[in-house]
Amino acid sequence: MDKHYKKEGKYSYFEAGEGTPIVILHGLMGGLSNFDAVAQYFPTKGYKVVIPDLPIYTQSILKTNVKSFAKYVKDFITFKGFDKVILLGNSLGGHIALYHTKLYPEKVAGLVITGSSGLYESAMGDSYPKRGDYEYIKKKAEDVFYDPKIATPELIDEVYATVNDRIKLIKTLTIAKSAIRHNMAKDLPKMTVETCIIWGKNDAVTPPNVAEEFDSLLPNSTLYWIDKCGHAAMMEHPQEFNKILEQWLVEKNL
Repeated sequence: MDKHYKKEGKYSYFEAGEGTPIVILHGLMGGLSNFDAVAQYFPTKGYKVVIPDLPIYTQSILKTNVKSFAKYVKDFITFKGFDKVILLGNSLGGHIALYHTKLYPEKVAGLVITGSSGLYESAMGDSYPKRGDYEYIKKKAEDVFYDPKIATPELIDEVYATVNDRIKLIKTLTIAKSAIRHNMAKDLPKMTVETCIIWGKNDAVTPPNVAEEFDSLLPNSTLYWIDKCGHAAMMEHPQEFNKILEQWLVEKNL
């Protein structure tokens, strides 16, 4: 990914390929590398894949909320000179993509959400800030996936470091509250953009009924399931995820 990583102005982002831009929004604990498979595949299919680093832990606490992140994405899209984009978001990134689409529908040609927040927030549990407890954090990280082996030691270390950083922990909890405050149930029926919902059948963070609710509330959505799959389908079943997404893009002529 490194050779495609750019820093321009206040933005840092990955960019590869030429064609219709697919702008990818990562989640709270997720980095750009979570989308390696998407980033390698779609530039070979006539798309430009762009993954901005979201300022989840770097903005002031007043701007640490879903709405501010959505505005940041809009400013980034404008900065890049894109007319319309396909937005793809996982977890919190899905929520930001949805909120961006609500505020700036003219910028979004298509929307893809996977394991998205926005309707149901699995509170991280009252016991979430067990900051020093590595085994607890390891278990939490493994619970994100159907196959716990996907939670590599590097990934667990990263999550552990985040929750043991006091400022990051405060911002994580601020974002969790913001996600609950920015519930999208009333907005979704008015959002007519073509939407692809790809969900793990075994997602324990945003369970399958959340995907069904998104599908019933969004007027132009298609729901796809991936079996033996948790909260991050694009990491756990990358080939199947790419195949579903490509098929949907072709069907919708995007």
